[in-house]
Amino acid sequence: MAHNALVGTADSRTPRLGRAVGATQPVTQAGGVVLLLPDGEAASSRRPSARAHAAALPLARRLAREGRADGLVAHVVRYRGRGWNGSDAQLAADASWAVSEAVRRYGDVPVCLAGRGMGARAALRAGGHDAVASVLALAPWLPEEDRAAEPEPVRQLVGRRVLLVHGTRDARTDPELSFRFAERAKKTNRDTCRFEVHADGHALRQYHAEVHALAVDFVLSSLFGHPQSRPLTDALAAPPPLGLRMPLAAGFGRSLNR
Repeated sequence: MAHNALVGTADSRTPRLGRAVGATQPVTQAGGVVLLLPDGEAASSRRPSARAHAAALPLARRLAREGRADGLVAHVVRYRGRGWNGSDAQLAADASWAVSEAVRRYGDVPVCLAGRGMGARAALRAGGHDAVASVLALAPWLPEEDRAAEPEPVRQLVGRRVLLVHGTRDARTDPELSFRFAERAKKTNRDTCRFEVHADGHALRQYHAEVHALAVDFVLSSLFGHPQSRPLTDALAAPPPLGLRMPLAAGFGRSLNR
């Protein structure tokens, strides 16, 4: 009963895309769209977290700035609520809605889903939408508590470019579980890779600049065909486990010229 009430509360709200990040007026045309999916909570009927939304803004601003010449538009998705809520997977449903809304607004343009934590899981789940070209999953929450349940799906990612990034000292989401997910995804989709940020935690603060540079490299190459960095090329080409435990080197991004 408690769970049903929890879900009903969220269902009384609607997700929102809002204004494009950095735009001073409504944007009607785009060359590509990146949708930032904030972190959430395992079970909650509360409204979306303002703190999680704010945490997604710096990367959204960086992507919008770096992709301006290509017409990249960035949005931070506002969920109905902050809870994943079991099999209802509300954050994933809201992510799928956001992709459809982006297509409604901007037409047939490539979309990248970029999420953190539970938002990363939502991005991976919603990656099967026809408009999605790539998925960026930062510190993804991929629990395996229920061994009787079906494993987290991966087949929806076929045909998409997929990048997972995880700190090796993440105490909130298990980096080994994201490695296992990446192993399964790689078997059905060769365009999957994973970077490890050594000694960093869930927020990836210690290597903040490197993570953002990698994100920009990935999004611009996957949506617009920009030449990608050698580490990203090597990670995508390397067989498991090498391409799924690629270390993100300190200083990554300083020598990238666009």
